[in-house]
Amino acid sequence: CRCGIWARSRASARARTMAGAPRRRYEFAVLVMIIGALALLLLQALERARREIEDAAVQSEIAALRIALLERAAHREVHGGTWPASDNPVDWAGRAPEPYRGTLSVAPAGHGVWYFDTTRRELVYLYRSGDTARFRLERAAPMAGSDTVPGRLAGIGLRRVDATVGER
Repeated sequence: CRCGIWARSRASARARTMAGAPRRRYEFAVLVMIIGALALLLLQALERARREIEDAAVQSEIAALRIALLERAAHREVHGGTWPASDNPVDWAGRAPEPYRGTLSVAPAGHGVWYFDTTRRELVYLYRSGDTARFRLERAAPMAGSDTVPGRLAGIGLRRVDATVGER
């Protein structure tokens, strides 16, 4: 009877399927581990890229502040005038980096923010990782070798004084 042949071939196919099930589970487990490892590598690379982009944004903001300081110093050299009494580079430059929380004696809540530390008299950036970058306004009489502080003109400059992230 044809029914019997069909039933026997179906039974043998079911037996082959049952015998191959542990192997397929093993292959599936290996595949999941490989995909998990690749996802971990991707996440680490994305985090590294995010940190580098954040550091580039910090450097860009400081460069813009240095340019504003140079502009103010050049204007003073040509037209005269007085310097601000404050040690806050934001007061000197006339522009604040974004997001700027203002002048504070303690670090603000949150990360990815700028503030002026009144205790240490430094402009501080709080990285999202918890690290900080600190910058201090330097005022001195113009002297030979004053080009060691980027953006220094007429004795005015902005120097990175402490970086728990490190200079990049």
